[in-house]
Amino acid sequence: MILINLLPHREERRRQRKRAFFATLGLAAVVGVGVVGIWYTALQQMTASQASRNDYLKAEISRLDTQIKDIATLRAEIEALKARQKAVEDLQTDRNTPVYLLNELVKQTPEGVYLTSIRQTGQTVAVGGVAQTNERVSEFLRNTLYNSPWLERPELIEIKARAPGPNSRDTSRLFDFSMRVTLKRPQAPAPAASAGAKGGAKAVAAKSS
Repeated sequence: MILINLLPHREERRRQRKRAFFATLGLAAVVGVGVVGIWYTALQQMTASQASRNDYLKAEISRLDTQIKDIATLRAEIEALKARQKAVEDLQTDRNTPVYLLNELVKQTPEGVYLTSIRQTGQTVAVGGVAQTNERVSEFLRNTLYNSPWLERPELIEIKARAPGPNSRDTSRLFDFSMRVTLKRPQAPAPAASAGAKGGAKAVAAKSS
């Protein structure tokens, strides 16, 4: 038996293709929406993660700024303490300066030189005295220039022969002199200087007398 399809098969086939096309198009749209949704979700997660990292970095930067300020404050305090310590050390040294000065003058004064006056103005010390000869004064200047850690830049102001008194029986000739010398702080002052200060003061008094 022969079957004859009397339906418009071309139109039916066209409708089937059209349905298949729209189905494929719908499926592609669904897949596209799903991909876009997944990408959007991933992008949101990445943005949230980056925002969290940014917040963490901001917090760390703020903490480091606080630490830097603390370090700057500590440095300022350390510098202030160093300045205070130096001021105390300078004050201690300046307080002992007359003792060091007397001791140093005793050590550098040669035989035949007698000191009669010592006056300090700031770092400058004016010294007056009596010497038996000019050479003794020159030796005193050399000692203060080369051998003293506390004295420098000696300068002779005046030297003159002392006139004997009318009733004096002493025929020896003496010379009055005056000089200036600059007081300095040595890099490493000798610890024995303070120990011998009292003896130095006594020796200066003995020479002056």
